[in-house]
Amino acid sequence: MSVYLDHAATSPLRPEARAALLEVLEAPLGNPTGAHRASRHARKLVDEARDQMAAALGCAPGEVIFTSGGTESDNLAVAGVRDATGGALVCSAIEHHAVLDPVLAAGGRTVSVDPLGRVDLEDLVDVLSPGDGPPVRFVSVMAANNEIGTIQDLDAVAAVISEHAPEAVLHTDAVQSFCWLDLATHAAAADLISVSAHKFGGPQGVGALVARNGVPLTPQLRGGGQERDRRSGTHNVAGIVAMAAAASATVAERDATIESVRALRDRLADGLRARVEGLVETAVPIDSHGRPDRSGTLAGCCHVCIEGIESEALLFLLDTEGVAASAASSCASGALDPSHVLAAIGIPRDLARGSLRLTLGHATTTAEVDQAIDAVARSVERLRGRR
Repeated sequence: MSVYLDHAATSPLRPEARAALLEVLEAPLGNPTGAHRASRHARKLVDEARDQMAAALGCAPGEVIFTSGGTESDNLAVAGVRDATGGALVCSAIEHHAVLDPVLAAGGRTVSVDPLGRVDLEDLVDVLSPGDGPPVRFVSVMAANNEIGTIQDLDAVAAVISEHAPEAVLHTDAVQSFCWLDLATHAAAADLISVSAHKFGGPQGVGALVARNGVPLTPQLRGGGQERDRRSGTHNVAGIVAMAAAASATVAERDATIESVRALRDRLADGLRARVEGLVETAVPIDSHGRPDRSGTLAGCCHVCIEGIESEALLFLLDTEGVAASAASSCASGALDPSHVLAAIGIPRDLARGSLRLTLGHATTTAEVDQAIDAVARSVERLRGRR
């Protein structure tokens, strides 16, 4: 694949993470829960990685729970608080299914968003208001959306919760955000924070959940009592160490990466606007000067919808052109249906069926962006029968 623009799905392994992974895998390693020298060494590696993740996330080392990835972190947050408190669950209407599905399965409620994907704070107040059922004890609002890239104001959300449901905890799915937001600051108001290594250059199959001290959380995996009895299971030492290496490298380069990638994202979006008729840039308003204002979205996200185009067909043609992208849609009953995110922000169904998500990473180049613009333009013309 010559052009990889699907970093929101998974990001290529960083060299720092690869080196850390191989170093652990190639050395004799014990189980971190053992008492002999090899086990003590493994435990030391895990402890050091925990310190690194805590520094990157703005929390105490003991507040970091290692998991198998974003889905488990989200599920643990939802189910752990539900089981510990017995309270009602609330999340935004555009959460990842790893949050949305367990919340709805437990009889929870959703909060609406505006056309840009921002949480409607007035609706949040209504949803948090006491009713006939149990009081709300859990609210989840993602730091930034995984499809359209909208960044949420977590401080504003936390203020509403503090006033209208002070016993509730705030969880944020920050899986898409680690590369682009300083979570130590942006998510400081959150009681629970989910991250996943493979979204920021670490290996697949490892992640973390920050659980602030005092947050009620019932373990969902029981057995060996690892992670202070909050998540049992033998540690994935190599994965944890590699994740921490990727996190440290990401934090060190974040400001420079954001600056360079934002320029590339703008080049990509502007190029698509100029070359493709009937293209709408999702969740991006037009400012008073007639220019798109992308300040409210992640620097690496370019999401568009194209009139009269089916995402499935477009992705097939892009694949043949050597461009990896996604539609941010799900398949149901053999047909490509628009995502719940696009439905929630009011994108008409016919337009939403032509969704395209192009996501950039720290290694994306100008040449790749230009190649992608050409490929999308050619593919759309083919689908419209002009070539």
